[in-house]
Amino acid sequence: MKLPIFLGVNVDHVATIREARGGLYPDPVHAALQAEIAGADGITMHLREDRRHIQDHDIERFAACTQTKLNFEMAATEEMMKLALKVKPHDVCIVPEKREELTTEGGLDVIGQQNKLKEFCDEMHGAGIAVSLFIDPNEDQIEATARIGAPVIEIHTGRYADAPNDTVRAAELAHIVSAADYAYSLGLVVNAGHGLQFNNVQAIAEIDAIHELNIGHSLVARAMFTGLSEAVREMKRLMVEARYR
Repeated sequence: MKLPIFLGVNVDHVATIREARGGLYPDPVHAALQAEIAGADGITMHLREDRRHIQDHDIERFAACTQTKLNFEMAATEEMMKLALKVKPHDVCIVPEKREELTTEGGLDVIGQQNKLKEFCDEMHGAGIAVSLFIDPNEDQIEATARIGAPVIEIHTGRYADAPNDTVRAAELAHIVSAADYAYSLGLVVNAGHGLQFNNVQAIAEIDAIHELNIGHSLVARAMFTGLSEAVREMKRLMVEARYR
């Protein structure tokens, strides 16, 4: 029997538009609630250390009113840990972060920081918060994730999404399929995301081992022309169609 596929909507870039003027609108919390009504299974917000888009009060306000779940993306820092323990999101997703990058450029090096990440995971688990690690589709990184006790991975799909031609894209897709199947065989929950769009999401949604896709930029871009609710509904339709065809 096919397992369901879930959609997490990332509203960071609604906040990007707001912060361009330093005002109060558009409100990413309002966008998140709209996305939930339209069929999103959860909302992702990435609170970066430089606060370039999502702000602390966005996390706090949405956590207080969500009807689905909050997936709180963060770097593994003491500051972010304190806020997560205060807000108590359903999930936290640990991502690498560089001040100079436009967006998250690659997966975590779990192997190189196992002790630090294990301490972080233990603290979150003690508070009843599930931890996901954002990693490249690499078996060594998957094994390290399992060793430190993180129950969830999110596979970085950026190289697949940005592939310059069909040959490279097919090779990157094969890496993702293999990594998802391997992680699932180890008992990990497998999510995926980064760079997924309406024209490339179905090949990822077809992968049986993948539980959830987290998608943001392409939805906010489409929403400029169709509205956010319609963009979310169409993305969810494409994902479910791919999973059950």
